Amino acid sequence: MARRIAQMISIALMAGIAVGCSTAPSRFYSLTSTATADGTPPTSAAVMVGPVTIPASVDQPEFVVQVAPNQVKVDEFNRWVSPLNDSIAHAVAGDLVVLLGTPEVANSQLANFVPDYRVTIDVQRFESIQGQAAVVEAVWTVRKTVGGEVRSGRTVAREPVQGQGFDALAAAHSQAIARMSGDIAAAIRAEAEQKS
Repeated sequence: MARRIAQMISIALMAGIAVGCSTAPSRFYSLTSTATADGTPPTSAAVMVGPVTIPASVDQPEFVVQVAPNQVKVDEFNRWVSPLNDSIAHAVAGDLVVLLGTPEVANSQLANFVPDYRVTIDVQRFESIQGQAAVVEAVWTVRKTVGGEVRSGRTVAREPVQGQGFDALAAAHSQAIARMSGDIAAAIRAEAEQKS
């Protein structure tokens, strides 16, 4: 009887250790295009988005969360589904489709696609403050492929986070990127109107 009790205690301890050693499942998030049409007439311009550069400190799959002015936490269980620079380019391209009213927007080289404009983006800040805000600060350029005229600008977007979860943080970053996309779309329109 005592031996049976000892075996049961041993099994219970091993089960407890196994449960304690298991890891939490990773969760994956993406940036999405969230821009809405503003009623301006569509443009016929073809646009290529990229390359996009991002700070080395956030160039990793894991969320990098600001926890104090000089301290961050890398959350290994909450990750971006694809490289952040690719996700930003994809989200901006999707936003520009809506804002410019044209399907002629790409974020990777396609056969037989000759863009009128090339957009490059240098993200200088990409901060995630859980439960508070998503901050995107970027310098971008719009270059006309024929003639080489360049318009450049800076976007600083701070979007409030609607909740404590990482899904809310990803949504706030998508909104911040949509604000940057709006600035880029305005520059493309201004350039197109100047040439017409």
